[in-house]
Amino acid sequence: MSKVKDGDTVKVHYTGTLTEEGTVFDSSQDREPLEFKLGEGKLIPGFEKAVVGMEEGDETTVEIESGDAYGQRREDLELEVAKSDLPDNIEPEVGMQLQMQQQEDGQAIPVQITAVEDELVKLDANHPLAGKDLTFDIELVEIVD
Repeated sequence: MSKVKDGDTVKVHYTGTLTEEGTVFDSSQDREPLEFKLGEGKLIPGFEKAVVGMEEGDETTVEIESGDAYGQRREDLELEVAKSDLPDNIEPEVGMQLQMQQQEDGQAIPVQITAVEDELVKLDANHPLAGKDLTFDIELVEIVD
């Protein structure tokens, strides 16, 4: 039986939990398995490393420190903007997801509102899982030819 190596395309089922709290943040169990090619960098590095060497039908549990997941939280990605700078049709609320346009290349950056004050809105552009250690239960369903 062949083992997964860099460059292979694989299908996996997974359940991701926050290591500290044990809260599930994502799972493929109620949908099609996740298909991806190792080495393309589309998944967090620790997840890809965990799949290398597995054979079809293998299951593993891996703890991934934040540095090999979504990185540490960065204070420079937290900012304040004037409410008047928001589009008129938005009534800001804590937890609301928005998109900001990056000035240099026009790329959209997802941000979350973390506080609403009289004249200011605090935004956070960190990934919601930044700074968190993650645990994944992974089952290798298939190595795609």
